[in-house]
Amino acid sequence: MAIIAQLSDIHLAAGRDGEVDDGSGPVRALRAAVSSLLSLPARPDAVVLTGDLADAGKPAEYARLHALLSPLPMAVYPMCGNHDDRDEMRRAFKDHPVIAATGTSARAPVQYAADVAGVRLVCCDTTVDGHAHGHLSEERLAWLDAVLRDAPDTPTVVATHHPPFPIGMRFIDDLRFVDPAGFASVISRHPQVVRVISGHVHRASVGSVAGTVSTTCPSTYRQLFLDLTKQGRAAVTGEPAGFAIHLIGTDGTATTHFAPTGNYRPLMDVDVE
Repeated sequence: MAIIAQLSDIHLAAGRDGEVDDGSGPVRALRAAVSSLLSLPARPDAVVLTGDLADAGKPAEYARLHALLSPLPMAVYPMCGNHDDRDEMRRAFKDHPVIAATGTSARAPVQYAADVAGVRLVCCDTTVDGHAHGHLSEERLAWLDAVLRDAPDTPTVVATHHPPFPIGMRFIDDLRFVDPAGFASVISRHPQVVRVISGHVHRASVGSVAGTVSTTCPSTYRQLFLDLTKQGRAAVTGEPAGFAIHLIGTDGTATTHFAPTGNYRPLMDVDVE
């Protein structure tokens, strides 16, 4: 059984002086998320970061992110979101072999596959230069198809920043994964894909793509207001930050938990019969 933690939409932001304030909300929130992961009775085998790690894609934001994640003893797999800068992320995480292997070409997609405790994690780059929406070009879809063909018998989690299913929140669906049909077609050809996980939404939600359960993750910082009306209000709420934990069995079973950030020790033991 692989335990994969998912942190998303961290939005570390540099101030006008170009530095990240250690007392800022996003920094304090990420520290709390890291502490929460380390306090879990069963520590994750890996942590995937599903995009919008920096708020403006600045070098100082990634440098601080790298430092704040350093207490984590397990492998960390960063991905790009629409707020991120691929080249700056690649430079900051050049000590991560999977990131270094994505190449040195300017603006090259940050996409890769990694083995985690007997299962596979495939990270896709859905970002579009200069735009907030997501898309996978024919070239990126061909890459995904080839990577999934390489291990047809290994249970696989596919990660994207933009979710490939409608959320129902106008603000988010305006910045959606544009034309996800090609992605769904690829997923449908590979039954070993047991979960598709995404960020971008700043909320936990569950949908499906090509018959595969697809989830989004709470933000480690701010959650978006759940407004499902046609007009839809773009606003953040005071709801607690959180993260996701995905349990992936080598037999293909998959379970996802959503947890609020914090160290919630048992209040009392209960009788179980």
